Amino acid sequence: MDTPHPQPRIVVHPGTRRTNRRQRIEAINAYIFMAPAILGLLFFTLGPMVASLLLSFTEYNILTDPRWNGLANYERLFNDKLFWQSLRVSAIYSIISVPLGLVVALGLALLLNHKMRGILFFRSVYYLPTVISGVGVAMLWRWLFNGDYGIINIVLRNVGIRGPNWLFDETWALVALIIASLWGVGGTMLIFLAGLQGIPQELYEAAEIDGAGRWRQFTSITLPMISHVTFFNLVLGVIGALQVFTDAYVITGGGPNNATLFLSVYLYRHAFQYLNFGYAAAVAWVLFLIVLALTLLVFKSSPLWVYYESERPGRN
Repeated sequence: MDTPHPQPRIVVHPGTRRTNRRQRIEAINAYIFMAPAILGLLFFTLGPMVASLLLSFTEYNILTDPRWNGLANYERLFNDKLFWQSLRVSAIYSIISVPLGLVVALGLALLLNHKMRGILFFRSVYYLPTVISGVGVAMLWRWLFNGDYGIINIVLRNVGIRGPNWLFDETWALVALIIASLWGVGGTMLIFLAGLQGIPQELYEAAEIDGAGRWRQFTSITLPMISHVTFFNLVLGVIGALQVFTDAYVITGGGPNNATLFLSVYLYRHAFQYLNFGYAAAVAWVLFLIVLALTLLVFKSSPLWVYYESERPGRN
């Protein structure tokens, strides 16, 4: 008969118990602090997104219960001339305003990257418009572009140019909104400025010794070294341009003759003027998919033109 072996006795040190208890308390505290953000994401972002997706497959006008109609809203989109008009307006606006905003912001950042007296004041002046935005700024632009007493036409008149009737001319209304989009370049300028100040000065000194001029330094050093900043601003610019609403709604209201009918304005009309929430939800999801596709396209193209110092061979 075998003699049973004595079981090893497990001794828990008091210090280990205190450590485990402290870790549990820290974990509970972490969950408590994360809870507002997680609940906010679930109830105010993901929840409405799921609800709008379901609504896009229904016919719903608030006054009656939603009625399931499958893909009818999406089929209607493809035969809706105003939807294609709003898509064209949003595309033209994005194609012109995003590169224009990047160029202007980079130009301002280059100017404000010099050491001179009062430079902090000038940086604040150019950034200040970004803080002031919304309906008030849109009303300001509406007055500036007024064909009779707007400041822009008064200035043009003083130099012998007859300004157009900006907001009531189908040709010029969208141009006016593109010009107005430059109001918010201060935020983009600030990000470019941070990128410029991160470029090592040794690179410029070495380039000067090699005989490189200003333009060659700009194209061979500045642009590659801030390409990651350009990438960031480009992604934000594309997303913002496709979602522009306040300026278009307040300044032109989508007119004249739907010349500035952006997708977001078209969506708003169906949701809150025609109470056609199912169709508006379908427009919103198409807009979301377009933004998602373009963002992924920019990310996919980034290895071709974005330079990261950490990805240089031999850096890891």
